[in-house]
Amino acid sequence: MADDDLATLGPAAEPRTTPASRPADGAGQPQPGPGQAAPAPADLPATGPAGRWLPRIVIAGLVLAALNLRPAITSLGALLEEVRDGLGMSGTVAGLLTSVPALCFAAFGIAAPRLARRFGPGAIVCAGMIAITVGVVVRPFAGGVGGFLAASALALAGIAVSNVLMPVVIKSWFADRVGPMTGLYSMALALGTSLAAALTVPMTDALGGSWRTGLSVWAALAAVAVLPWLVVVRQRRALTGPATNGAARTGETPVRITASPTAWALAVFFGLQATAAYITMGWMPQIFRDAGVSAGTAGVLLAVTMAMGVPLSFVLPRLASRMRHQGPLAVLLGLCGLAGYAGLWLAPAAGAWAWALLMGISNCAFPLALTMIGMRSTSSAGVVKLSAFVQSVGYLISIPGPLLVGTLYQHSGGWGLPIALMAGLMVPQIAVGVLAGRDRRIEDET
Repeated sequence: MADDDLATLGPAAEPRTTPASRPADGAGQPQPGPGQAAPAPADLPATGPAGRWLPRIVIAGLVLAALNLRPAITSLGALLEEVRDGLGMSGTVAGLLTSVPALCFAAFGIAAPRLARRFGPGAIVCAGMIAITVGVVVRPFAGGVGGFLAASALALAGIAVSNVLMPVVIKSWFADRVGPMTGLYSMALALGTSLAAALTVPMTDALGGSWRTGLSVWAALAAVAVLPWLVVVRQRRALTGPATNGAARTGETPVRITASPTAWALAVFFGLQATAAYITMGWMPQIFRDAGVSAGTAGVLLAVTMAMGVPLSFVLPRLASRMRHQGPLAVLLGLCGLAGYAGLWLAPAAGAWAWALLMGISNCAFPLALTMIGMRSTSSAGVVKLSAFVQSVGYLISIPGPLLVGTLYQHSGGWGLPIALMAGLMVPQIAVGVLAGRDRRIEDET
C-alpha cells in the first residue's frame, strides 16, 4: 500500500488545554504541539450552542454508527434460506455471500483515509451511514441476484469506511479517553450484531412473514444514525469553510506504515481474530447440530457466544488502555479459544454451554485489536494510517478461513480436521498479539 494513498487528519495526541471558549462539559479537542501543523478541520474546536453539545453529539453518533456496522450482515444470515428461495440463488452464490463482507471491508476500507483527508472523517462516516441505509432498504427489492449483490455491496462499502474511521474519530475527539470510548463503541457494535441475529426472524414474522420486509426494516436504524453526523458535518463546515478541506499540513511527520513491525503484527492479529470470528459465526451451530444438539438450541448457543461480547467489549478496552503491554490479554483470550476448541473436539454436546462461553470470550480479541490501533500511534494522523492498513490487510487474511473449514468438513466427513485448523490458527494469533501489544509507537519504528 503506497504511503501517499494514506490520509492524515492532523495530530491529536494530547487533549487541548482549557481555553475560555472550551465547552462546559470539559471534553477537549486536540491541539498541535510546537512545530506541528494545525489540526484537521474535523478536529477544530466548535463554537456556539451546537458546539457546546458537539462532543456529546459525537458520542451519540459513535454509538448509533456502531449499532449499524453488523445488522446488514447478521440479518441476512438469519434469513439466508428464504433469500435463496426468493431469488433463485444458487448454492455457490449463497456461499460467496459469506465471504463478500470481508472482501468489501478490505477493498473499500483502503479508500477511507484519502476520503477523510478530502472531506473530513465526520462527513465520510455520515456518507457511510447513508450508504448503509440505501443499500439495506434497496437490496430486497432490487430485482434479481445482481441487484441484490450490488445493493449489498453499497451497504458494505458504508460499513467498511466507517469501520476504518471509528478509531480515528475516537483518537481525534477523545485522545485522553481512548480506552473507555473504544469500549463504548465496541459494546454498541456487539449489541447491534446480537440484536440483528436475535430479532430479525421474530420481526419478520410480526411484519407479515416477508423476508424482504425483514431485511429492509434495519434501514430505519441506519437512517437514525445519519442525524448526529449531519450535525457534526454542518458544524465543521460553519467553522472552517470549504477552503480548508484539502489544506496541506506540512508540519506532519510522514509515516511509512509498511515499515512498522508493530503495524504488521497488529494486522496479522486482526486478520486471525477475524478468521476465528467468521468461522465461529458460520460453523459453530453446525458443529453442535452434528453432535446431536437441536437446531433451536444450537442457535441459542451462538447467540450466547455473540452476546458475551456486549459486556466484555466495554470492559476490555478500559483495562487494556491502563496496561503498558496488552500481550497478556491476547494470551488470555487465545487460551480461552484453545480451551473452547478442545471442548468442541472432545465433548461438543456435553459441555456445549461452557464452550459457547469460552468462544465468546475469545472473540473479544476484536475490541482489543481496536484499542491497540488507537494506542500504537501518537496522533490521529498515525491512527488513520494504522487503522486502514490493519483492517484492510486483516480482512484479506480472514477471507480463506471459513471456506477452508467448509472444504475440510466436506472432504473429511467430520469436524476433527476443521477444529484442528481452528486451534492451530489460535497459536500464531497469540504470538502476534504479544508482539502487537508491546508499548511501541509506529512513528518510532518508521
